[in-house]
Amino acid sequence: MSKTTTPAMEIEKLRSEIRRHDDLYYVQARPEISDQDYDKLMRRLVELETAHPELLTPDSPSQRVGGAPIEAFTQVTHAVRMMSIDNTYSEAEVRDFDERVKKLLEGRKYSYTCEPKIDGVSLSLRYEDGVLKTAATRGNGTVGDDVTHNAKTIRNIPLVLKKPEARSQKPEGALFDADSALGTQHSVLEVRGEVFIARAQFAKINAAQEEAGEEPYANPRNTAAGTLKQLDPKVVASRKLDFIPHGNGEIAGVEVDSYTAWQCLLGALGFKTSEHFVQCKDVDEVIAFLHKFAEVRKGLPYDTDGVVIKVDDFEQRGMLGVTSKAPRWCIAYKYQPEQAETELARVVFQVGKSGKITPVGEFEPPVFISGTNVYRASLHNYDEIARKDLRLHDRVLVEKAGEIIPYVVGAVTEKRPKHAEVIERPKECPSCGSKELEHEGGFTSCRNASCPAQLAERLRYFAGRNQMDINELGEKLIEKLLEKGHVTSLADLYRLTHEQVVDALKRATTTGESNPSKAAQNVLEGIAGSKGRGLSRLLAGLGILHVGNRTAAIVAEHFGTLEKLRAASVEEIDALPDIGEVVAKSLHDFLHSASGAKLLDDLVALGVKADEPRVERTGPQPFAGKTIVVTGTLKALKRDEIKKKIESLGGKSTDSVSKNTSFLVAGDEAGSKLEKAKKLGVEVIDEAEFLRRAGG
Repeated sequence: MSKTTTPAMEIEKLRSEIRRHDDLYYVQARPEISDQDYDKLMRRLVELETAHPELLTPDSPSQRVGGAPIEAFTQVTHAVRMMSIDNTYSEAEVRDFDERVKKLLEGRKYSYTCEPKIDGVSLSLRYEDGVLKTAATRGNGTVGDDVTHNAKTIRNIPLVLKKPEARSQKPEGALFDADSALGTQHSVLEVRGEVFIARAQFAKINAAQEEAGEEPYANPRNTAAGTLKQLDPKVVASRKLDFIPHGNGEIAGVEVDSYTAWQCLLGALGFKTSEHFVQCKDVDEVIAFLHKFAEVRKGLPYDTDGVVIKVDDFEQRGMLGVTSKAPRWCIAYKYQPEQAETELARVVFQVGKSGKITPVGEFEPPVFISGTNVYRASLHNYDEIARKDLRLHDRVLVEKAGEIIPYVVGAVTEKRPKHAEVIERPKECPSCGSKELEHEGGFTSCRNASCPAQLAERLRYFAGRNQMDINELGEKLIEKLLEKGHVTSLADLYRLTHEQVVDALKRATTTGESNPSKAAQNVLEGIAGSKGRGLSRLLAGLGILHVGNRTAAIVAEHFGTLEKLRAASVEEIDALPDIGEVVAKSLHDFLHSASGAKLLDDLVALGVKADEPRVERTGPQPFAGKTIVVTGTLKALKRDEIKKKIESLGGKSTDSVSKNTSFLVAGDEAGSKLEKAKKLGVEVIDEAEFLRRAGG
């Protein structure tokens, strides 16, 4: 900092620069700098604000990272009621809606707008003098919950509205001058819109759930709703919610006379607006758009369930008025989801590695939906079963969330058979028969630490490719080792004798080995080889609640040894990037529990490596600032080896392809990631080219 530059000046400059890059990245999808350079700007801003707390303001970009958890939500009364929208499911009903509009407007000329009905959660943002003051859920339409602390973590929600002249061009199709629409200052702007989770992000969240031993979420909408009501904004920030505006509440000090003008103004003020928003001069154009969008919506990165049709002119909206629950000037056309009806023939119970017993419905006959046969679907928990009023032998409707995850929509109650039965919680564990069950809310769990199903799941997970990578330890062999009593804990894997493994293999008929003695030696060598995987893989394999591969890698790289990690407080673990208090407490509790401490002591005593070599970043850094994805089968390097090489050479290794991916390394049998990279125009190279760029 020069002598003439004060901390306040540098802070303001950093804020302005970060806001510009946020707009480029999250709104305009044309970033100018790498993630690494962006992080440097943010770190410097946080550093200055920490040193000068009197200069910290609520609208600073640093406030997006998530502050301390709150104890409860306060209530907000909406200045303008957030009403629901009437739904329609046929073109004939859309034309009936148009006839009602025509009659009420008494011959006046009118037009419509159409936009996607995003399957998310409504949110109202209130800006006063251009600064975000509150964000509130719909609630009952009159009063909602104040979720401002969570809304600030959503990157495409502006904390401060841009000045329209900051855009070099007006939004395409603008029918008004955004500059003249605004007064000398923004008095009040209430922006209503939809909070949602993109399909790719939802897949990442569920992958992390499974990594941490948790049940995957049912669908993006419910997950978005639950996320927005989290008390800890750090959790919200990690979910990467999205927002697209679709309406308005109170407006004061701003002159707009139509919804098209409002959409254009929002784009000029820094919001990401829908690229599928259109004007339609009459109902015929509306119907044509409904047909066109029916195909377009399948390729969108987020879920939609219809199109919202609105009268464009604000004055005409006032003339049309509202009913007791919905405006007369708009209607939602909803596409019929692809559903199939079948019988809920059985409910089976799956025991996870944490002891949670999940009810799973099995169908007869299987149903064909979105290209695949669906035989079963998770019923999730007993609150969900009660909410949907599901009974055994009911006729049920089945859909796929995001056209991927099958789920039961509900029962066809008018077809309920006389022999339908209430679905009861299990009275004993389906695996071990223990009656030591814990009932918490809609969930039931087995508390028997020796439950074979839990141990089997923990062993499978521990031996997985991304954990301890014991490829020789297959599912059938694990079952036989447990059945014979040769393994009663994770540590027992490292106590196995040659005779015990041979004994199990003789009964594991699917090993494909004609020589059990040789196969047993391969198994023992695989187990012995896993001892050197390091602290990161060990932590990831233990099935600690909320601790998956990424969290384990962050923790292991920072502390380096199990000894130092055990000595760390919850606060020290929480201080690490992308960890959070909930995860930190879960890890700390495991390390200091009697069972967790004994397991780790046993593993270390048996020779399992519990430290993590630091990634050395000396010498040339050819991948500095680059984000690299690896897919397919490689010849010279294993997947974990190439990831470590990327990081040691300054790069960032990720598992998902996006516009920000620098290049993709494609091995043999590369699949969907390769296709996505080609679609996005991301550079694709082979392993040989990667090694050349890495310096051999």
